[in-house]
Amino acid sequence: MKRALITGITGQDGAYLAEFLANKGYQLFGTYRRSSTPNFWRLQALDILQKVTLIPSDLTDMSSLLEAVTISDPHEIYNLAAQSYVGASFYQPMLTAEVDGTGTLRFLEIIRHLKKNIKLYQASTSELYGDSINRDGRQDEETKFLPNSPYAAAKLYGYHIVKIYREAYGIFASNGILFNHESPLRGLEFVTRKITNAVGKIKSGFEKKLKLGNLESARDWGYAPEYVEAMWLILQQSKADDYVISTNETHSVQEFVEEAFAAAGMDWEKYVEVDELLKRPKDVVHLRGDNSKAKEILNWQPKVKFKKLVRISTVPTLAE
Repeated sequence: MKRALITGITGQDGAYLAEFLANKGYQLFGTYRRSSTPNFWRLQALDILQKVTLIPSDLTDMSSLLEAVTISDPHEIYNLAAQSYVGASFYQPMLTAEVDGTGTLRFLEIIRHLKKNIKLYQASTSELYGDSINRDGRQDEETKFLPNSPYAAAKLYGYHIVKIYREAYGIFASNGILFNHESPLRGLEFVTRKITNAVGKIKSGFEKKLKLGNLESARDWGYAPEYVEAMWLILQQSKADDYVISTNETHSVQEFVEEAFAAAGMDWEKYVEVDELLKRPKDVVHLRGDNSKAKEILNWQPKVKFKKLVRISTVPTLAE
């Protein structure tokens, strides 16, 4: 039986990945940060909590990571834990660097010293690109990185240190450059979930307005359960490598708003206000991936397109 260690298992991707791997017959271990209020609701929502051995750990603490690896003795590590909110990285840049950057290095050092054939998946991000695009307007594995936030800068370090350790020490370590991916399990701090949650509350009469920042920001949005399958496929290859995972389509925040309110039968313009204070100090304007490599090598491509994604993310809030 294969054993997998998932960091950040209480998050959106961690929960969906745990469900996916459980269905593949894996023995599951997951790390989480201790807090006064347990945050296992996603695992409970997917009825997967009882199938996971939970290990308290922190990416800033080498000893706790070593303990997690020792307990789980994994064949595969999926490093999904992060300070993953771009806006917060401007307020907590040093914490973001410690968690998202050198946290990855700690795992690589553990694997190097243990000399075990552990495969490492590193959750990278489309935020690495900033405003860098190819001539056709897309971003692939060869597109130049121009990070626009402390979050992206920290993740860029993680991306490069994975490649360095792969080439210098022969460690099987791969980066998944995932573009935005959403679901009903997305955290409320992310704009898509903020939108869908507000739609449900406005529809129910609990709120009257939704305040947002930059409506023109354009993103390549996919469906999270499909993206965790890509993570698994990346580690099943005979050779470690880096892959863009995306839908190859771009839609603005305003388009997401329009579709979400339409799903509830409402006119978005009656309820949405732009608040200048919610705009980031420096924002990425346009992200659109090119998943050609993943399609060719992993035989992976998304099935859920934009309108269906928005509806999947919005309808559950209307029933709450």
